[in-house]
Amino acid sequence: MVDPRTPILVGCGQVVQKEKDLDKVKDPASLMADAAKLALADTSVAELTGKLDTITCTRFVIDSPGSRELPISQYANLPQTLANKLGATPANTCYGPTGGNTPQLLVNYTAEKIAEGDQDVVLLAGVECFGSMQKLLMAGKTPESWNDDPGGARIDIGYEKEGVTKVENLHKLQHPVNCYPLFENALRGEAGRSVKDHQMFIGELMSPFTKVAASHPQAWFPIERTPEEIATPSDANRYVGYPYTKYMNAIMAVDQAAAVVMMSVEKARELGVPEDKWVYLHGSGDANDHWFLTERQNFHSSPAIRTMGQKAFAQAGWSIDEIDIMDLYSCFPSAVQIGMKELGIKVGDPRSLTVTGGLPYFGGAGNNYVMHSIATMVEKLRANPGKKGMCTSNGYYVTKHGIGLYSTTPTEGPWKRENPANYQAELDAMDHPRVEEKPNGAAKIETFTVMHGRNGPEFGIVMGGLDADNARFVSHVTAEADIQSLLNQESLGRPGTVENTDTGLNIFTLA
Repeated sequence: MVDPRTPILVGCGQVVQKEKDLDKVKDPASLMADAAKLALADTSVAELTGKLDTITCTRFVIDSPGSRELPISQYANLPQTLANKLGATPANTCYGPTGGNTPQLLVNYTAEKIAEGDQDVVLLAGVECFGSMQKLLMAGKTPESWNDDPGGARIDIGYEKEGVTKVENLHKLQHPVNCYPLFENALRGEAGRSVKDHQMFIGELMSPFTKVAASHPQAWFPIERTPEEIATPSDANRYVGYPYTKYMNAIMAVDQAAAVVMMSVEKARELGVPEDKWVYLHGSGDANDHWFLTERQNFHSSPAIRTMGQKAFAQAGWSIDEIDIMDLYSCFPSAVQIGMKELGIKVGDPRSLTVTGGLPYFGGAGNNYVMHSIATMVEKLRANPGKKGMCTSNGYYVTKHGIGLYSTTPTEGPWKRENPANYQAELDAMDHPRVEEKPNGAAKIETFTVMHGRNGPEFGIVMGGLDADNARFVSHVTAEADIQSLLNQESLGRPGTVENTDTGLNIFTLA
């Protein structure tokens, strides 16, 4: 007998907006309401809106640290705005924290609240409209309707914390496109591949994602691409952060919204939700690695993904080999590879790594992409009863992580997971390198990237270690000859000299 307080997902909905007329584009809250209405209708329960006790929303990227200076008015209480658009009167309106991990975090959090009896019928929703926002601003238009202050109290879930230190920010590590290539080159070094071989490896890894995106009705780029197209720089596929070409990067300039409905088993029975709609959360986990990039043990692993994965699979009583359907977070290829490595998925595994097509091809809907992968997972599992599914999530720079294990097969006994704070304490206690913010002296490259603009290479970023004590530092490479050398030679482990300048910027010069 299934415990009556067992949390289940019973509704899902997704929408995409590709309206070219800027005078006709919907504001984010309206687009999110469209997805929410689909999710509510998907439950097959008439007038479910009036029975919602909680509405929880993913945080907008523009309402996140580092983005609040954008010339866009903001929603003061987004979940209440959504409630008003739906005609709902929930007792609780909740708002998630910053990060691509947020949707899975919210599902895990909500499952716990339902199991404990604190919530009963919950709508989770999110949206990003960076595509229209970018076009409006470029056209000199201010999206006046993209704001609302409905009043009311709001519960903030989690906490807000800057993703980078001041020194990391000075060296432009606040931008994901600048960070993830650092992981990629470190992964290449760990694998022992040549630059040429690894570039094709990335193309072969990501090409199957494009095939999935090509058949997904909400995909922003439903175009299948060959490994060679993805791996080879061209006029249409220039380098962004070496070794990444444009086709390897998450694309945030999209308009996409997604929502899911969760409730307890007893409430689903009471309301008459058909059982073929039910999807159970069998396992869950949330964890973060050492928060700041310069403090990571290395740039090719994630103890947090490894640990939360172990906890989630222990809760479910499953193994990674039993997973039939999965979506690994895929903002950049390095995130996919680290997820595979830490969860025990071997290179060449025949299982698809995505249900949507991933952030570079389906669309990287800011903090809300994983709401789309979860909604798609619900659809896939309903169509394949008894199969086992997994969604993973990632926030900031391989920093914050979430995992959910799903199936239409009922869970056994009361739903309970290990408190993430218990294993987070163990992760926080792990050793990490000493960071030198003002380095001077002989040093070696640990990993690197070269950032490109439309006209070619602009500057390099080096994570390195001082020869004297191996203290970690971040630096830029500005000499044109050195930038070209980074691109044309094997540069992992290369020696050089780092100098802290009067501007605070650390400059690395090759030996």
